[in-house]
Amino acid sequence: MSRQHLDPTRTPWHITWGTYGTRLHGSYRPTVDRAHNKLGDPFITRDKDRQRTASAIMNFTPLMLTLEQRSCLETTLADICDRGGWTHRICAAEVDHIHLLCDVHPDIHGKEVRALAKRWAGELLSAIWPLENCATWWAEGGSNKAIREERYLVNAYNYILRQRLTPL
Repeated sequence: MSRQHLDPTRTPWHITWGTYGTRLHGSYRPTVDRAHNKLGDPFITRDKDRQRTASAIMNFTPLMLTLEQRSCLETTLADICDRGGWTHRICAAEVDHIHLLCDVHPDIHGKEVRALAKRWAGELLSAIWPLENCATWWAEGGSNKAIREERYLVNAYNYILRQRLTPL
């Protein structure tokens, strides 16, 4: 089966999560919250007061991934998918966020996959690059979108492919 065709026995999920503190509500970068998270909703607008408030309650400094950490994630997320029983299609590790495209049993929601992938990826990174003061690698939440159409699957795959640091 091609990496860009639907498997009728599994659900593809485009899962994204960010590094800690790098995309705060109110900043110039687009974000969503509980009131702005439905398909077609506008992103949260720039609001310096909201950004300052979000920054003030942070427990740790923002975390940006190094080239070495990004490369490590891109080469090990397939193993993380195997551990979870998911079929890895492609992933990309950016400086401040991760994209993962994988196929999952239809009874499992992408939110569960995202939670486990974040935990296991954080454990892997911490084993190599321990964080100080109990800091965390990841921001809360993230995005998980089930893919039901082949066109969307092709677009998601190519979008992630363009962001990869390491060759496939």
